[in-house]
Amino acid sequence: MKLHILGICGTFMGGIAALARELGHEVDGSDANVYPPMSDQLQALGIRLKSGYQPSHLAADTERIIVGNALSRGNPMIEHMLNHRLAHVSGPQWLGEAVLGPRQVLAVAGTHGKTTTTSLLAWLLESAGRQPGFLIGGVPGNFEWSARLGHGESFVIEADEYDTAFFDKRSKFVHYRPSIAVLNNLEFDHADIFADVAAIQRQFHQLMRIVPGNGRVIVNAEDAHLAEVLRMGCWTPVDSFGIDAGNWRARLIAADGSRFEVLHEGKSIGIAGWSLLGRHNVMNALAALAAAHAAGVDVAAVLPALAEFRSVKRRMETIATHAGVTVYDDFAHHPTAIATTLQGLRARVGDARIVVALEPRSNSMRLGAHAAQLAPSLIDADQVMFLKRAELPWDAQPVMDALQGRARAAGTVDELLELLNSVVREGDHVVFMSNGGFESAPTRFAGFLHGR
Repeated sequence: MKLHILGICGTFMGGIAALARELGHEVDGSDANVYPPMSDQLQALGIRLKSGYQPSHLAADTERIIVGNALSRGNPMIEHMLNHRLAHVSGPQWLGEAVLGPRQVLAVAGTHGKTTTTSLLAWLLESAGRQPGFLIGGVPGNFEWSARLGHGESFVIEADEYDTAFFDKRSKFVHYRPSIAVLNNLEFDHADIFADVAAIQRQFHQLMRIVPGNGRVIVNAEDAHLAEVLRMGCWTPVDSFGIDAGNWRARLIAADGSRFEVLHEGKSIGIAGWSLLGRHNVMNALAALAAAHAAGVDVAAVLPALAEFRSVKRRMETIATHAGVTVYDDFAHHPTAIATTLQGLRARVGDARIVVALEPRSNSMRLGAHAAQLAPSLIDADQVMFLKRAELPWDAQPVMDALQGRARAAGTVDELLELLNSVVREGDHVVFMSNGGFESAPTRFAGFLHGR
């Protein structure tokens, strides 16, 4: 079948394209802009990409259009598709029907940690010889591609609560029908489509309603919002994880989370050491281990594989180390993610200075939904360079004031880089935080360092 994918350079839709190509379909696609890292992966797979949403991009013999959730009414390609009654389907629905139906689906949901936990779980199953299929919403370090069919029964999927498409406002994850569902955590996010936490909880409850009784739910035992979701109804056996609660637990051996003991039902499974930082990543590891156990994996046998785990790109990814300065790129989309990431780095670097360059880029951040939590989330930062674009629709000054002299604002990325260059000194750790491209600021700053 000849498929055209709209929004193909997004991490999810790019994964859909890779899977469709592997199934033998002829695939091309369009996006507002053709951009890496997904454009590089797709071009390497021989998938043709077109920039913009002109109807002329659509070949006359296209048999079906797969629509990404970034597109809406008014888009010229969408209007052309509807006016000509062209066959179309959402990415999640296509995935559920074409790939997931006969598989043992392990779905990883939650506000934070989905991509890392999905990658971890896929890697644990791979290490156990299961050869899983997967679709990861990022570029994994341990695999060549972000998505593959695999040769085993299991398929690991990052299960997003964001809506499916302009014509299907259910959360994506209801299309996946998982046998094993991981609930990592739940906080208010996606302020553009959810009014409050309760609205998100209702979507998670819909997920609970489709997990079979002979499956398994893996839930964060320390999350009160998830406890409320389970009280709304759960018809599946539950395993829980946490550092301070749950039947899967961790005892931190290193304060920065790089070494910890894993316990199940109070019995030690073994000690893990790895390159990741922070309590939140230890929680991600526990979730993945519990899910692997539910899938029948001997967790003690695969625990050493954590030492070989390489994190997803843009999750505290070290971009450069030069002249005593270390530069990181981090996909920060929420104050809790910012806080936990910086806590882990602080535990690792001690008294060394941490300098943050922050772009409020996610829909919720741009809308100001998290403005009150931003300054507290930056408590471990010694200096903050805040990208305050002219189009930011809320007043960032109270956030700046709350940082008590530790923050400076810049109107453009060029100004922000100049500010950074003036304050960064030997021994600093510079963290770029944004869930967007940040106009390549991390690599550009690394270039400045090499030019010093």
